[in-house]
Amino acid sequence: MTQTVDDCKLFELKDLGDERGGMVSIEGGKSIPFDIKRVFYTFGTDKKAVRGCHANRYSDFFIVNVKGSAKVAVFDGLSRKEFELSRPDFGLFIPRMIWKEMYDFSEDCVMMVLADTHYDATEYIKDLEKYKGIVTNPNA
Repeated sequence: MTQTVDDCKLFELKDLGDERGGMVSIEGGKSIPFDIKRVFYTFGTDKKAVRGCHANRYSDFFIVNVKGSAKVAVFDGLSRKEFELSRPDFGLFIPRMIWKEMYDFSEDCVMMVLADTHYDATEYIKDLEKYKGIVTNPNA
């Protein structure tokens, strides 16, 4: 099954906080559509930097800006869609084989990424033209 940018969805995460402040709990298979195997985060990213610039053959991602804001563009070989992440109670689901780029980071941005696989450098497609060839002609 081929993934498209329409499969990339924003999820509202329930704020379980009270008068003391906010709190969000993310549970694999419940609040997001996969079991969590890996968590990583970026911080101190220069506003002019573009991160990501790849697709993953096997990993689904869920991105939450726990602090600050950034934009995320997704591309499926034909269509492009842009999301702005600026609240810690919203996250973006990006399925495998979707090209992703993160940019326009606020100075205080902390972007957390949850994945359903452990890290494997060989599953990353980092060349956009190669990616386009794979998704537009998967049998080649």
